[in-house]
Amino acid sequence: MDLAAGFVERSVALFGEERYNRFAKALEMEPVVSVRYNERKMQADDSLERVPWAEQGRYLNDRPVFTADPKFHAGCYYVQEASSMFIEQVVKEYVTSPVRALDLCAAPGGKTTHLASILPEGSMLVSNEPVPLRAQVLAENVVKWGNPASVVTRNNPADFAPFRNFFDLVVVDAPCSGEGMFRKDSFAVEQWSVANVELCVKRQKEILSSIWGSLRPGGLLVYSTCTFNREENEDCVAWIAEELGAVPLPLSTDVSWGITGALAGNNPVYRFIPGYTSGEGFFLAVLRKEGDAPLAQPRAARLQQPVAKVRNEVSRWLESPERYEFLQQGEKITAMPKEHAAAMSALQQKMRLLHCGIELAEVKNNKLLPMHSLAMSTALDKSAFPVVELELEKALAYLHRESLQLPEAPIGVVLLAYQGTVLGFAKNIGNRANNLYPAEWRIRKNPLDL
Repeated sequence: MDLAAGFVERSVALFGEERYNRFAKALEMEPVVSVRYNERKMQADDSLERVPWAEQGRYLNDRPVFTADPKFHAGCYYVQEASSMFIEQVVKEYVTSPVRALDLCAAPGGKTTHLASILPEGSMLVSNEPVPLRAQVLAENVVKWGNPASVVTRNNPADFAPFRNFFDLVVVDAPCSGEGMFRKDSFAVEQWSVANVELCVKRQKEILSSIWGSLRPGGLLVYSTCTFNREENEDCVAWIAEELGAVPLPLSTDVSWGITGALAGNNPVYRFIPGYTSGEGFFLAVLRKEGDAPLAQPRAARLQQPVAKVRNEVSRWLESPERYEFLQQGEKITAMPKEHAAAMSALQQKMRLLHCGIELAEVKNNKLLPMHSLAMSTALDKSAFPVVELELEKALAYLHRESLQLPEAPIGVVLLAYQGTVLGFAKNIGNRANNLYPAEWRIRKNPLDL
């Protein structure tokens, strides 16, 4: 790998020659492939090697064509870098009761879907991404994961300023110079420069300053990057502690994991370096905001309830409808967990929301048409709809958004499934079935046609 002389010089000085040589050798090897299972939808494959710091993480022996697996599209697992799954250890050690959490720079959705799985029951998770196209990808992945207490926003960090003391936990996986992705991303290698590192540091401090007021005193900040230099890592953590008022916290680790500690300063930080850990480059620190203050409790907004007939119908589609508030906005019916309805409605009033709670149905021609968010939700009561099991070829045709014929299915809306996993809705009209899979999510090319 042809690395910039400046990167090599700086890295040797930071790593030391022996560590750098081992790292450089690892960069010439193929990157590992890992996935993390959604235990609410699919059991992890225990024949695969486990990612040691993540209960549902597994290493794959090779990289399959994920597009050809319907379960991938149904949110049964997420293809994620093993190193970044380390956030599980933060939750395991420091988050022991329900929280209101923010993943500030969340696209494409690896850490945010992980948080959705591991935060204590009763937690609410806001996943944000300011870049429009990336935010759409984030929303798709969050919906597929199926957590009913999820919100997806498309805002700049400064837009959260009105929400003071609103979050118990803020995760900032900061935009960075991407040195940790060199093995997988040749563009990151080509674009590297000292000037870009300095620009990233400036941006990281701006992001952290903007969001700091939204974290309540006593709350936790998780700061992470996928880069190696000290300026974006140890030096930034020191700046958070000194300028913003935070206490870096240690995490329990196992020496067999191969995690490297601080290479500058003496704050507890955690580095994943190829050649030492099985994964790509990653850095993480967890800090507690000084002081103590209760979580801000927004005033409950007056939600527009759907009429009783509609409410009774959509209630039937959820496993525990008594846990939700139902909201009608125009022709869309949404369910919000009761304990988070006020917070979700407060966000709706001031932020750009792409997804909130469970989008249940659209009212069309005075009839209810269930939405894909409901099909993906782990709160879905599958007994509310007829379920039609598809073989692989037909399942991929559905995900390609082709017209289907379902001769054995009853007339009306049905759930389509593959090996027991729900893929989405279709409306059977007899001679054919209308494909209700979201058009913007469809597989561009059916893998069986390649």
